[in-house]
Amino acid sequence: MELLDKKVTVVGCGKSGQAAARLSHKLKATVKVSESKSLESIPQDFQDWMSACAVAVEHDGHTQAFIEDSDLIVISPGVRPGAPVFLWARQKGIPVWSEIELAAHICPCPIIAVTGSNGKTTVVTLIQKVLEAAGRKAYLCGNIGRPFCVCVEELKKEDYVVVEVSSFQLETIETFKPYIAVLLNFSQNHLDWHKDLDEYWTAKKRICLNQDKNDYAVLNVADERVKSLASEIQARPVFFNNPGDCEKFCVGNPNFLAVMAVAQTFGIDKDVCRKVFDSFSGVEHRLEKVRVLDGVEFVNDSKSTTVEAGRWALNNTDKPVVMICGGRDKNVDFSVLAHAVKQNVKAMIVFGEARGKLKDVFAPVVDVDECEGLEQAVFCARQKAEAGDCVLLSPMCASFDQFKSFEERGEVFKDIVRCL
Repeated sequence: MELLDKKVTVVGCGKSGQAAARLSHKLKATVKVSESKSLESIPQDFQDWMSACAVAVEHDGHTQAFIEDSDLIVISPGVRPGAPVFLWARQKGIPVWSEIELAAHICPCPIIAVTGSNGKTTVVTLIQKVLEAAGRKAYLCGNIGRPFCVCVEELKKEDYVVVEVSSFQLETIETFKPYIAVLLNFSQNHLDWHKDLDEYWTAKKRICLNQDKNDYAVLNVADERVKSLASEIQARPVFFNNPGDCEKFCVGNPNFLAVMAVAQTFGIDKDVCRKVFDSFSGVEHRLEKVRVLDGVEFVNDSKSTTVEAGRWALNNTDKPVVMICGGRDKNVDFSVLAHAVKQNVKAMIVFGEARGKLKDVFAPVVDVDECEGLEQAVFCARQKAEAGDCVLLSPMCASFDQFKSFEERGEVFKDIVRCL
């Protein structure tokens, strides 16, 4: 769709909404912005931009009258699929795009898109590093923090763009077509958003929806649901995580194996991957070592927002664990981790909205203390821990009950620990 003189309404003023509005304006569209929160919640610099560009804005809720004269609606990932705006759009025949769909329409270079229930940020970070190490210019964006609509303006035909995409973003794609689609794994997540696992899976597998025989789908052969997708898609499947196909420097790390599979489609030598892996210290807020105090190691795993991320953290910690969990429940079944907790955790501290549910699940297998906030939880964990232990913040929940993001939660944790 050419946006020249089209009416584009951007719904939601988060990072992706702001980026979509700015890009649509540069593409000569008539832009409007609709925000469910108060005017004060919109960053001042974006308010100034809207005023300077004569962008109409409504706040404190979305209204049908404001939206229904649009030629295109660009929806933020925080707007639920059942929201009235989708009904209004269907009634008027207005296309609804995600921000990644808008950016993809003008992207001049190959797109490498990565999704999955766990490991996305690590994998997109490593893919970019491997491409750069092989002498190619690669950009990193998407759900990792920098919107695709910001990044796309810098791209040239000879570049590569690595995009982390969520199920929320994939639900509203139309023609989004990555050259390489990576589906890392699938497990329970976002069940506070999707009505069930099947709906969540339907959203995830849309990453391959528009691919053809000239594209690649990198699939985890050890995940039965992901593996089965090969029979449904047009893209050429490339499997990773085969038990007998592990390089020594990748053993036990499916994220490394996924990156190697992507590298091989580009003809990049394994030694390039190995050097990148050897120098990789991890992503912030993912098993990030903060400090050692009185022989106790404090680890920030705030990015752990799923049960499987919690399992990964426990499997990769070789010390007795005092585990701090909690936040906003995603309506998941924590009991699948009970055995791992019993084996690896000496004490658990739970906090936030989900603390009651977490205590009910894990109290039968481990000593559980209940706290309201993170600071109290850290203090309690310090009292429980002894020299040689690890205090591990691995929440297994969303952060939005007490924090704006998992990044903020992780920074607060680190500040508390550094002040102990």
